[in-house]
Amino acid sequence: MSDPAPEPPTAPPGPTPADAEPDWATRYKYLLADFENFRRRSERERESNSRQVRAALIRELLPIYEGFHFAREALQRLPPEDPVRTGLDLLHREWQTFLKHEGVEPVATPGARFESETQEAVGEVPADDGHPAGTVAEVVQQGYRFYGGLLRAAKVIVARTAAPVETAPAEPPSPEGSA
Repeated sequence: MSDPAPEPPTAPPGPTPADAEPDWATRYKYLLADFENFRRRSERERESNSRQVRAALIRELLPIYEGFHFAREALQRLPPEDPVRTGLDLLHREWQTFLKHEGVEPVATPGARFESETQEAVGEVPADDGHPAGTVAEVVQQGYRFYGGLLRAAKVIVARTAAPVETAPAEPPSPEGSA
């Protein structure tokens, strides 16, 4: 009998050259997904930065708006057809339109429930029929929201129930005085 022929050496088990090549389609999909995530994240950051800059600008403009608002209130004693009053009313509406368009909303209204998250109580008045306890009696300085976030807290005077007055209990007559 003849000796069996030696078997040729076999390759060690593992990836074949065809398997070693990267799956380009899969890599492309991952790269595309990574890029899309990067694009979305960049867009969110850009929008956030834009809102921060706009909020800072609006914070700077609020004192000008409020000064204008007080001047307009002072001129309310003028007749409605007065050109100065008419002009101030027009400018006031323009300011309000601008602030609303920018996402700015007032947070305090007289008669509304006091909200400690958006309002700062700077004083108290006794509650009455016009102002029930726990409501805003007067707005000292308006506060504002900007796209849901608080731009500035309102300063308000709150109606509170009067605290009961404590009276000292009457002293019982002393036993020495009786008899």
